[in-house]
Amino acid sequence: MSPPRGDGRRAASGAADPATPEEVLRALADPDRLAVAGILARGPRSAEAIASELGLPADRVRRLLAKLAAVGIARSPSEGSDYRLVRETLRRAAREVGPQRDPGLALGAVDEDEEAVLRQYFRAGRLREIPVKRAKRLVVLERLALEFDVGFRYSESQVNDVLGRFHDDHASLRRYLVDEGFLSRGGGEYWRTGGRVEV
Repeated sequence: MSPPRGDGRRAASGAADPATPEEVLRALADPDRLAVAGILARGPRSAEAIASELGLPADRVRRLLAKLAAVGIARSPSEGSDYRLVRETLRRAAREVGPQRDPGLALGAVDEDEEAVLRQYFRAGRLREIPVKRAKRLVVLERLALEFDVGFRYSESQVNDVLGRFHDDHASLRRYLVDEGFLSRGGGEYWRTGGRVEV
């Protein structure tokens, strides 16, 4: 019999399905685990540094981190490395339980003209085609830039995953985002440098 989802063996196997939104929520329902995740949201930390910041025993923090790692919220890349928050796990859970994003103001439009462009090019949360006219393409790119967190660095595969949710030609979208200054690139990483910021 296979282990139940959410079991600590998920992380050990490396091949289990991603955690369900319910498992992610249950993992964060504990105040101490939520506090640990909050610290990791500010940057990588060792278990000892988190324990010191929270005033908890290091062994307790390691157990909390193990639970967060079991559902994919936290990850330690290698032995002795700092733990990191896996933001994509939280984004995926939010997408799965949240309402379908529709075009228009919900997609980031600030006026009727932008809303008209977004409604023209998006259907059921997908980009039907990449606009040929630059003015319309900029509106679409501005919307896509909202998918990237300011201050966070993304690998090329992460950028492709985000853009691939909207259109199969993620390479062209990635290039346009860089060329138009919405994303910057360096050292194999991408980061947000333009566009509006949601607050």
